[in-house]
Amino acid sequence: MNKYAIFHKPESNFAYATSSNRLAIVLRVAANDKLDKVEILYNNKYRFTKTRSAVTMERYAEDGIFCFYRAEITLPDARFAYIFRITEKGKAFYYSEEGLTEEYKFNLAYYTFFQFAFINGVDVMPVVDWADSAVFYQIFVDRFFRGDYAKDDKYINTPWGRDINRYSFTGGDLEGITQKLAYLKDMGINALYLTPIFLSDSNHKYNIKDYLTVDPQFGDGEKLKRLLSSAHGLGIKVIIDTVFNHCDRNHEYFRDAESKGKASAYYDWFIIDGDYPDAKRGNYACFAECKHMPKWDTGNPDVRRYLTDIALEYLKIGFDGLRLDVADEISHEMWRQLRREVKEKYPDALIIGEIWHDNEHWLKGDQFDGVMNYKLQKILVDYFGEAPVSAKNAADRMNGVLVANTVQAIANSLNFLDNHDTPRFLRVAGGSCDKLLCALCAMVMFPGMPCVFYGTEIPLDGDGDPDCRKPFDWTFKGCKEGFKDNVKAILGLKNFAALKGVECRICADHGVLSIKRTAGGESITAYFNTSGRAKKIDVKGSVVFSLNYNDNVILNNGTVVVKDI
Repeated sequence: MNKYAIFHKPESNFAYATSSNRLAIVLRVAANDKLDKVEILYNNKYRFTKTRSAVTMERYAEDGIFCFYRAEITLPDARFAYIFRITEKGKAFYYSEEGLTEEYKFNLAYYTFFQFAFINGVDVMPVVDWADSAVFYQIFVDRFFRGDYAKDDKYINTPWGRDINRYSFTGGDLEGITQKLAYLKDMGINALYLTPIFLSDSNHKYNIKDYLTVDPQFGDGEKLKRLLSSAHGLGIKVIIDTVFNHCDRNHEYFRDAESKGKASAYYDWFIIDGDYPDAKRGNYACFAECKHMPKWDTGNPDVRRYLTDIALEYLKIGFDGLRLDVADEISHEMWRQLRREVKEKYPDALIIGEIWHDNEHWLKGDQFDGVMNYKLQKILVDYFGEAPVSAKNAADRMNGVLVANTVQAIANSLNFLDNHDTPRFLRVAGGSCDKLLCALCAMVMFPGMPCVFYGTEIPLDGDGDPDCRKPFDWTFKGCKEGFKDNVKAILGLKNFAALKGVECRICADHGVLSIKRTAGGESITAYFNTSGRAKKIDVKGSVVFSLNYNDNVILNNGTVVVKDI
C-alpha cells in the first residue's frame, strides 16, 4: 500500500454535508493499490472511544494516479467522529489524523480521530431547486433573431447571414427571442442564458455604460419584461450575463474620475496609478488590455454596494439568476456579499461564475452555486476532436472533475461544448456532425446543467471570436437531415430520472468511454468510441434510448458493437 498517496481532509471536498444530517466522505488512495476493503468507523464524537459503527466505502472514481472511495452517511447525531479502516491482503490498517498505522488506540481517539464537529444547517450548500432538470440555451442576442422592425436600425451594418467581423451589428433583439420561445421549448430548452443586454456601444455589450438601461438596439424595459413574462409562462428560466469586473470608459463614474482625478468621489472606485486615469498612459486596471473597459475596485465597500444593488435589481425585474463574467478577477468579499444578499431575497436564484481554471475556492457555499465547466469542455474537445486522446485519458480527467468539488457544486454547474469565447465544436470536430452529436450526448450525460450555444442544432460552424458568433440561419438550409431531431433527442435525456441526480460512474473499458448515471431506481449508460476500430461491449439493462448516428452512442441490452466515429 502506498501510504504517501492516502489523503483525507475534513470540511473540504473530501468531507462535506449534503444535508443537515448527511455527510459525504471521500478517501484517496493510490490507483494501483489492490485493497480488500475500505471502511469508515464512526459515531458521535463523545461516544467514539467506546463504540463505533462501520460502513463500507465504494470505489467510485479513478483519475489515473489516485483512486477515490466514497460513502454517504446519515447521522443520528450531527457531532461526528470517524477514522478509516483499510484492509489489504487480509491485514487491517487504520488511517486517522496520525496518518496510516497498523494499530489504533480507540481509548485515546479523541486526540486523533477526524471530526465534523457539528453540521450547522446554514452552512450546507444547497442545490438550486430547478437545477436538476435545467437544459440551457445560450443566446448572443445580436445574432439570434430580429423581431422588432419598428426600432431605429441605422446601427445595423451587416445584413443577416453575411460574413461578420468584430464590429458587425446584425439586428437581433429581445423581441426576436420572445418570438422564438415556442421553438426553444419544443427543442427541450427550459432555461436561457443571455449575453449582456444593457447600454453599450458594442455588439456584445460586455462594456456597459449604464447597467439598468436596456440597450435600444435590443429593445427597452417593456420588451424585457415581456420576454421574461413569456418565458416564465412556458416554464423557461432566464439568467443574465452580469459584468461586474469592469464597465465602459463612458460610464458616468469613470468619466467623473477622468475629469476630476483624485477630487472625484469615484476616483477610488477604480484602480488608478496617478492623479488622473489616462487612457494613453494606461495607468489604470482594466479588463485584459482593453483600456475602454476600466476595472472596478471591488475592495471598495461602496463599489460592492453599487454592484450588489444592481444584481438585486436584475432579480427583481424577473431574471432567475446571474452568470458572473470574469468572476475570478473580482474580490472574494464582493461575491460573499452578493451571495448573502441575493440568497436572502431570492433563494432559488442561480449564481454561476465564469472560472476557466481550478474553481474550488469559489464553491464552498459562500460565493457561487456553480461555475462554467471549462474543465469538462476541454476534455470533450480533446476526446472528440480531430486528434482524440484515449478513452482512459478522458475518463481519468472526467473523474478528476467529479472529485474536485462537492456534488452540490457539480449539480449547479453549467456544462457546454462551446460558447461566445471559443471556436464552435463543429470546427473542433473537423466538421463531423457525428462527433458533435456524440460530444453533446457526453456533455448531457455528465452531472450538471447542459447548455447549448445557439445554432448548435443547425449546426453552426466557426472559429473563435467573432466567427463563432455568426447569425442563426433560420432557413436551416445547411442542416443535415435528422440532425436537429438528434439534438432534440439528446437534450431529452434530461427527462429521465437517472439524469436528475448526481450519481455518476465514468470508465474506459476496452478503449471505449462509458458514462453511467443512476437515480430514481433507473440507470442509463452511454458508450463512446474514438479508438479507430469497432468494439464489442456487453451492455446490461433495458433499452432506454438509442441514437442512429454510427451506432456510436448506445443505451441497450446485450452485446453490441460500438463503431468508431
